[in-house]
Amino acid sequence: MGGTSTDVSHYAGTYERSDEAVVAGVRVRAPMMRIHTVAAGGGSICRFDGARLRVGPESAGADPGPACYRRGGPLTVTDCNVMLGTLQPDHFPALFGPDGNQPLDRAVVALKFEALGAEVEAATGRAMTPAELADGFLAIAVENMANAIKAISVQQGHDVGGYTLACFGGAGGQHACRVADALGMGRVMIHPLAGLLSAYGIGLADLRTLREASIDLPLAGESDAALAVLAEALGDEALVALGAQAVPVARTDLLRRARIKYAGTDTPIEVPFADCVAMAAAFDAVHLTRFGFVADGTARVVDSLVAEAVGRSGVAAPLPPPVPGSAAPEPLAMVQCWFGGAVRATPLFDRAALPAGWRQPGPAIITDPGSTTIVEPGWTVR
Repeated sequence: MGGTSTDVSHYAGTYERSDEAVVAGVRVRAPMMRIHTVAAGGGSICRFDGARLRVGPESAGADPGPACYRRGGPLTVTDCNVMLGTLQPDHFPALFGPDGNQPLDRAVVALKFEALGAEVEAATGRAMTPAELADGFLAIAVENMANAIKAISVQQGHDVGGYTLACFGGAGGQHACRVADALGMGRVMIHPLAGLLSAYGIGLADLRTLREASIDLPLAGESDAALAVLAEALGDEALVALGAQAVPVARTDLLRRARIKYAGTDTPIEVPFADCVAMAAAFDAVHLTRFGFVADGTARVVDSLVAEAVGRSGVAAPLPPPVPGSAAPEPLAMVQCWFGGAVRATPLFDRAALPAGWRQPGPAIITDPGSTTIVEPGWTVR
């Protein structure tokens, strides 16, 4: 979750891809990561349309940014967290104002929420405090993010109850527990560099070259030999293309996959390349999970083959070693935050000072140079 949007993808051993997508109204046929994006970011504008509260899709962007940035911006999701006390100006980089050296402005956020509350009361007759308004806007943003995750998981036949929500982006840690609650997930993982992980990750990304061929052969034993020849030729072609980018052979892997469908349909499913018996079993397993049935007696067809040469990137720099000792660290501060309809005294910790194995029940706030993590009541951080 960044400033303008939240991007979600499903990972269960491999990265999922889409071979066709619509970008800005244009249909693009090219392999790309299957990522679902919704307009729910730290800069998503919070407003009242005369009948109900809305979050996004408009964003305040970086300029003027949220109201708390001291540039005359509108109320946003970030301002909601400032209003609720979970983003603390005293423990947030002072990078705002005309000279870029002032802290977040909580006073203007409170004034804007009070004005919005008066607008809501005049239109609906319902009085809402600034904290109630901010909490309501966050609930909408969380629901938008949870629905995005359902679209790429639950609606594809995956039960996410046993999954881990891998969370990153500058605003991700502020909302991860609430999103996980909305999905029935019991575990969230937040990397030490979570706030910077997109930039860090692109520097470590593997080089990949894909080669694809449409073949339309029956998925039957008599096709094994022909499929093996085609897969080997595709693999050689992908390796040559990757080698042209000066990737050492020792850091190169080759993956082969087949796209299989029922004869007469247009929905292929990708499975690891193997002999036809193994691929048929893999296809049936995925089809049953995704669509809830297997069409026994219906012929299966190998729609296409894919070879992917992967050049492994350099090794990531080691993270700082854990802080020695097991004594519970003292919080940097005790702050007042709104949780579950009431203000609660909440400890605020510096992540760099936390020893390995340390545990703390929520509510709690953990800060680091790139992000803020909010541990909601009912959750425990380790």
